[in-house]
Order: sequence, then C-alpha cells, then structure tokens
Amino acid sequence: MKPELPFSVVRAGHAELRVRDLAASRAFYEEILGFVVTEERDGQLFQRGVEERHHHSLVLTEADAPLVSHLAFRVAEEVHLDALASYFESLGCRVQFVEPGTEPGQGRALRVQDPFGFPLEFYAEMQQAECLLQKYHLHKGAGVRRLDHFNCFVSDLARCEQMWREGLGFRLTEYVETDDEPRAKKAVWLHRKGNVHDLALMEGLGPRLHHIGFWMDDVVSIIRVCDILGGAELHTHIERGPGRHGISNAFFLYLRDPDGHRIELYTSDYLTVDPDHEPIRWSARDPRRQTLWGHQTPESWWRDGSPVMDWDSEAPVALSGATDARAATYIK
Repeated sequence: MKPELPFSVVRAGHAELRVRDLAASRAFYEEILGFVVTEERDGQLFQRGVEERHHHSLVLTEADAPLVSHLAFRVAEEVHLDALASYFESLGCRVQFVEPGTEPGQGRALRVQDPFGFPLEFYAEMQQAECLLQKYHLHKGAGVRRLDHFNCFVSDLARCEQMWREGLGFRLTEYVETDDEPRAKKAVWLHRKGNVHDLALMEGLGPRLHHIGFWMDDVVSIIRVCDILGGAELHTHIERGPGRHGISNAFFLYLRDPDGHRIELYTSDYLTVDPDHEPIRWSARDPRRQTLWGHQTPESWWRDGSPVMDWDSEAPVALSGATDARAATYIK
C-alpha cells in the first residue's frame, strides 16, 4: 500500500490565458460559449460556467501575445499548501506563496514552476458565486457548464507522469502504449475528481497547453454549438469534430479561440471513483483511440499548442522534445 500523502488535490480548478484583444475574446467566450463574467478589472475578465459555484474557472488577461499564465488545481485544505510547497522544494523548484486576494476571489495560493516548465498554482479557498445551472433564461450561447480538465504536451512523459501520480496522488485511467518491446507510453489520462481526467499528458514539444476541456450537458448541446458558430459565421473556429473519442468515450468538439488557444467542449465520459478501477490500455496502432468513428484528425490538432509563462520573467518557457506530436500517431 502506498503511503498517504500529506495533501489532497481535489480537481482541476482554473486557468489564466493571455489574449491580445480582450473585447474580441469576451465576445467569443461570453456570447458564443456562454461563460458568465463574475468580475471585470482593468485588462482582465474572471469567468465561470453556468454550473460553477466559485468565482472563476477561466481568467482572460489582455497582453501583447497569447500565452498560458498558469494552470490551477484546488486542494482540500489550506494547510495542504504548505505540504505541497515542501514537496516541490524537494524537487528543486522555487515556490512562492501569494496572499488572499492577489488573484481576485481566491485565498492564499502556492505558485510554482514545476520541473517540466509549467506554471502551476494551488489554492484551497475561493469566493462563492451564484450557480446559474437552473436559471435557463440567463444562459447565453453554448451555456458551458464547468471546467473539466487540462491537456498538456510534455517533453519527458515518463518523469512527468511519475510526478503527478506518485508525488501528487493522481490516478491513471487510460493510456496509449506502443506494441513493440520495450513498450513505451505515449500519452496518459490522470484524475482526482472521479471521471476520466483532470489532466492528460501527451508526449511532444513542451511545455505547452494542448487544450482546456469544459463540460457540456449532452451530445445535443455540443451539436447546438456547431449551429451557433455556423449561424454567427464563426464556423472557422471549429478545428475538429464533433465526434466521439475511443479514449474516454467522450463526445467532443475542439474550437480555437480568437488567439488560437484550443478549447474542448466535452461530455459523456464515465465514472472512475472505485479504487479498483483498472486503467485501460490502448495500442498505439489502434485508430479507434483517436476517434471511435474513424474520421481523420486535422494536422493542426497534432501540431499546435499554447506556450506557457515563466512565473519570474513572464516570458514563454523554452521548448524541448519532439517537434511534432507524432507522438501524434499515438494520441487520441
């Protein structure tokens, strides 16, 4: 039996994206996707899905170039932040605590550049916000429900998976692996909250964010997004889908926002809360892992990702690893 960790990560919490034109991004996220604006400050929007009960799950910050400022995870108790800081310090990472309110609506938080270059934030407390799930008359556009997961390109998948699973307590649900010996994983899906994933890691040029996944009600709600985009003559924002993944069983649609950040609208995966859940292996040669129906994935989906920010310099973190994700042939 593995020793119990001195902290508990609850789920993926929120992300901050830097965008070049805040008005254009607001129109896309609020009017088309249906995010709710909780708070607006000079050059920043704090948004949430209609189901969410906390201040924000997506922050948009106006800047000169598109970038991922940070990815955040919620922990169960505020005291867990100190134990997390000790863990990351043991890996040689510089950690920084920020006071409550440094990020609007959020309590004390821990910020760290992880060993693979990702700017991470951990927090326990966030201001409550009104859940609008049943106020259907207030829903706009797609009516996005809630944040579900992050998906990232990493240059050293084996070590990164080890950190998230052994160091941070994430559980493996599905993975893609080569058939030839010695077998090698090419992508993994990891969770804390009890569905397929809070975090997916894919071998490729990293560190980069591949996409942020947001939960939708059902298959019909995703089809409706396509109609909304078509009617608004914004159909070029659709990059891939709609379709059904083999991995996760989820019904999906991938969009690109005005700055090229990739958003997945996601529904209909499955429960993974049982402690005896056996991870599902997918052969790297099985085409159904990508799309159960077999249709082709655009090249941009394998190639493109959003660079991430260095906490200290606020510049993009230098990239390393495979120059295209062919790993591509291995990923859903």
